[in-house]
Amino acid sequence: MWNRTEDQIKLVFIRHGATQENYEKRYLGRTEASLSREGIRELLYRKRHGAYPDADCLFASPMKRCRETAKLLYPDAEVQIIPEWTEMDFGDFEGKNYQELKNDAAYQSWIDSLGTLPFPGGESRELFVRRCGQGFKKMLILLEEQLKKAGKEAMTAVLIVHGGTIMSVLSSYGGGDYFDYQVKSAQGYACTLQRDGADIRLVNIEPLA
Repeated sequence: MWNRTEDQIKLVFIRHGATQENYEKRYLGRTEASLSREGIRELLYRKRHGAYPDADCLFASPMKRCRETAKLLYPDAEVQIIPEWTEMDFGDFEGKNYQELKNDAAYQSWIDSLGTLPFPGGESRELFVRRCGQGFKKMLILLEEQLKKAGKEAMTAVLIVHGGTIMSVLSSYGGGDYFDYQVKSAQGYACTLQRDGADIRLVNIEPLA
Protein backbone atom coordinates (compact mmCIF):
# COMPACT_ATOMS: atom_id res chain seq x y z
CA MET A 1 0.00 0.00 0.00
CA TRP A 2 2.79 2.43 0.86
CA ASN A 3 4.43 2.00 -2.53
CA ARG A 4 1.85 4.08 -4.40
CA THR A 5 2.49 7.80 -4.50
CA GLU A 6 -1.25 8.52 -4.53
CA ASP A 7 -1.59 7.07 -1.04
CA GLN A 8 -1.63 10.21 1.08
CA ILE A 9 -2.19 10.36 4.81
CA LYS A 10 -2.96 13.49 6.80
CA LEU A 11 -0.83 13.95 9.89
CA VAL A 12 -1.72 16.46 12.59
CA PHE A 13 1.00 17.39 15.10
CA ILE A 14 -0.28 18.92 18.35
CA ARG A 15 1.99 20.18 21.08
CA HIS A 16 0.65 19.25 24.52
CA GLY A 17 -1.21 21.82 26.61
CA ALA A 18 0.70 24.17 28.85
CA THR A 19 2.04 23.28 32.28
CA GLN A 20 2.99 25.69 35.04
CA GLU A 21 6.63 25.12 34.10
CA ASN A 22 5.87 26.19 30.53
CA TYR A 23 4.38 29.47 31.75
CA GLU A 24 7.51 30.03 33.85
CA LYS A 25 9.62 29.32 30.72
CA ARG A 26 11.51 26.51 32.41
CA TYR A 27 13.30 23.74 30.57
CA LEU A 28 10.82 20.89 30.96
CA GLY A 29 12.20 17.66 29.58
CA ARG A 30 12.11 14.32 31.38
CA THR A 31 10.31 15.76 34.43
CA GLU A 32 6.68 14.64 34.64
CA ALA A 33 4.27 17.55 34.94
CA SER A 34 0.50 17.89 34.76
CA LEU A 35 -1.35 20.40 32.62
CA SER A 36 -2.09 23.66 34.41
CA ARG A 37 -5.65 24.95 34.78
CA GLU A 38 -4.88 27.61 32.20
CA GLY A 39 -3.45 24.96 29.88
CA ILE A 40 -6.60 22.86 30.17
CA ARG A 41 -8.83 25.87 29.52
CA GLU A 42 -6.86 26.78 26.41
CA LEU A 43 -7.09 23.25 25.00
CA LEU A 44 -10.84 23.07 25.57
CA TYR A 45 -11.36 26.55 24.11
CA ARG A 46 -9.46 25.63 20.97
CA LYS A 47 -11.32 22.33 20.74
CA ARG A 48 -14.71 24.07 20.94
CA HIS A 49 -13.64 26.40 18.13
CA GLY A 50 -12.65 23.58 15.79
CA ALA A 51 -8.86 23.80 15.97
CA TYR A 52 -8.39 20.03 16.15
CA PRO A 53 -9.65 17.61 13.48
CA ASP A 54 -11.19 14.21 14.12
CA ALA A 55 -8.65 11.43 14.47
CA ASP A 56 -8.74 8.01 12.83
CA CYS A 57 -5.55 7.10 14.71
CA LEU A 58 -4.07 8.73 17.80
CA PHE A 59 -0.42 8.58 18.80
CA ALA A 60 1.34 10.27 21.72
CA SER A 61 4.49 10.66 23.74
CA PRO A 62 4.41 8.57 26.94
CA MET A 63 4.79 11.64 29.14
CA LYS A 64 1.92 12.69 31.40
CA ARG A 65 1.31 16.09 29.84
CA CYS A 66 0.83 14.48 26.42
CA ARG A 67 -1.40 11.70 27.72
CA GLU A 68 -3.54 14.25 29.57
CA THR A 69 -3.85 16.33 26.41
CA ALA A 70 -4.86 13.28 24.39
CA LYS A 71 -7.56 12.39 26.93
CA LEU A 72 -8.96 15.92 26.89
CA LEU A 73 -9.08 16.29 23.13
CA TYR A 74 -9.97 12.71 22.16
CA PRO A 75 -11.62 11.12 25.21
CA ASP A 76 -12.97 8.09 23.32
CA ALA A 77 -9.88 7.28 21.26
CA GLU A 78 -7.31 4.59 21.93
CA VAL A 79 -3.90 6.23 22.40
CA GLN A 80 -0.90 4.45 20.95
CA ILE A 81 2.25 5.40 22.84
CA ILE A 82 5.57 5.97 21.05
CA PRO A 83 8.34 5.78 23.71
CA GLU A 84 10.92 7.40 21.42
CA TRP A 85 8.91 10.62 21.54
CA THR A 86 9.77 11.30 25.17
CA GLU A 87 10.93 14.92 25.46
CA MET A 88 14.60 15.85 25.21
CA ASP A 89 16.83 15.34 28.23
CA PHE A 90 17.92 18.86 29.23
CA GLY A 91 20.43 17.55 31.75
CA ASP A 92 21.75 20.20 34.15
CA PHE A 93 19.33 22.81 32.75
CA GLU A 94 16.24 20.79 33.63
CA GLY A 95 13.67 22.76 35.63
CA LYS A 96 15.53 26.06 35.28
CA ASN A 97 14.77 29.16 33.23
CA TYR A 98 16.85 31.88 31.62
CA GLN A 99 16.96 34.07 34.71
CA GLU A 100 18.42 31.20 36.73
CA LEU A 101 20.90 30.19 34.03
CA LYS A 102 22.04 33.47 32.47
CA ASN A 103 25.24 33.64 34.56
CA ASP A 104 26.12 29.98 34.01
CA ALA A 105 29.15 29.65 31.71
CA ALA A 106 27.99 26.27 30.41
CA TYR A 107 24.62 27.77 29.51
CA GLN A 108 26.24 30.69 27.71
CA SER A 109 28.37 28.25 25.71
CA TRP A 110 25.26 26.34 24.75
CA ILE A 111 23.53 29.57 23.68
CA ASP A 112 26.58 30.61 21.64
CA SER A 113 26.48 27.26 19.81
CA LEU A 114 22.89 28.02 18.70
CA GLY A 115 21.77 24.96 20.61
CA THR A 116 24.02 22.53 18.78
CA LEU A 117 26.11 21.53 21.81
CA PRO A 118 24.77 18.68 23.94
CA PHE A 119 23.03 19.75 27.12
CA PRO A 120 25.51 19.29 30.01
CA GLY A 121 24.58 15.97 31.58
CA GLY A 122 21.82 15.57 29.00
CA GLU A 123 21.16 14.92 25.34
CA SER A 124 22.41 16.45 22.10
CA ARG A 125 20.04 17.74 19.47
CA GLU A 126 21.54 15.29 16.96
CA LEU A 127 20.70 12.28 19.14
CA PHE A 128 17.27 13.66 19.98
CA VAL A 129 16.38 14.20 16.31
CA ARG A 130 17.55 10.68 15.52
CA ARG A 131 15.47 9.23 18.36
CA CYS A 132 12.36 11.12 17.25
CA GLY A 133 12.90 9.85 13.71
CA GLN A 134 13.05 6.28 14.98
CA GLY A 135 9.72 6.85 16.72
CA PHE A 136 8.26 8.31 13.54
CA LYS A 137 9.22 5.20 11.57
CA LYS A 138 7.68 3.02 14.27
CA MET A 139 4.48 5.06 13.97
CA LEU A 140 4.44 4.53 10.19
CA ILE A 141 4.49 0.76 10.70
CA LEU A 142 1.58 0.95 13.14
CA LEU A 143 -0.31 3.25 10.80
CA GLU A 144 0.20 0.91 7.86
CA GLU A 145 -1.17 -1.98 9.93
CA GLN A 146 -4.27 0.04 10.80
CA LEU A 147 -4.80 1.10 7.20
CA LYS A 148 -4.73 -2.51 6.05
CA LYS A 149 -7.00 -3.62 8.88
CA ALA A 150 -9.53 -0.91 8.04
CA GLY A 151 -9.20 -1.46 4.29
CA LYS A 152 -8.49 2.22 3.74
CA GLU A 153 -5.99 4.22 1.74
CA ALA A 154 -6.52 7.50 3.58
CA MET A 155 -6.63 8.39 7.25
CA THR A 156 -6.02 11.28 9.61
CA ALA A 157 -3.46 10.48 12.29
CA VAL A 158 -3.06 12.85 15.23
CA LEU A 159 0.27 13.00 17.08
CA ILE A 160 0.25 14.62 20.52
CA VAL A 161 3.85 15.29 21.39
CA HIS A 162 6.39 17.87 22.55
CA GLY A 163 7.59 20.98 20.78
CA GLY A 164 10.99 19.43 20.22
CA THR A 165 9.46 16.31 18.71
CA ILE A 166 7.51 18.43 16.24
CA MET A 167 10.62 20.40 15.26
CA SER A 168 12.63 17.19 14.85
CA VAL A 169 10.18 15.31 12.65
CA LEU A 170 9.08 18.22 10.47
CA SER A 171 12.62 19.43 9.81
CA SER A 172 13.75 15.87 9.02
CA TYR A 173 10.93 15.00 6.62
CA GLY A 174 9.51 18.36 5.56
CA GLY A 175 12.64 20.38 4.92
CA GLY A 176 13.69 23.63 6.54
CA ASP A 177 15.52 24.31 9.77
CA TYR A 178 14.83 22.76 13.18
CA PHE A 179 13.73 26.10 14.63
CA ASP A 180 11.42 26.87 11.70
CA TYR A 181 8.81 24.70 13.40
CA GLN A 182 8.72 26.18 16.88
CA VAL A 183 5.17 26.09 18.17
CA LYS A 184 3.33 27.19 21.30
CA SER A 185 1.53 24.83 23.65
CA ALA A 186 -1.85 23.57 22.37
CA GLN A 187 -0.94 24.53 18.80
CA GLY A 188 0.63 22.58 15.99
CA TYR A 189 0.77 21.74 12.29
CA ALA A 190 -1.16 19.70 9.75
CA CYS A 191 0.54 18.14 6.75
CA THR A 192 0.29 15.36 4.21
CA LEU A 193 2.39 12.22 4.37
CA GLN A 194 3.65 10.91 1.05
CA ARG A 195 5.65 7.75 0.73
CA ASP A 196 7.04 6.22 -2.44
CA GLY A 197 9.12 3.20 -1.54
CA ALA A 198 11.79 4.35 0.91
CA ASP A 199 11.16 8.02 0.15
CA ILE A 200 9.14 9.62 2.98
CA ARG A 201 8.05 13.23 2.68
CA LEU A 202 5.84 15.60 4.63
CA VAL A 203 4.25 18.17 2.34
CA ASN A 204 1.68 20.95 2.55
CA ILE A 205 2.76 21.80 6.09
CA GLU A 206 0.40 24.42 7.57
CA PRO A 207 -0.14 25.73 11.12
CA LEU A 208 -3.36 24.65 12.79
CA ALA A 209 -6.08 27.31 12.85
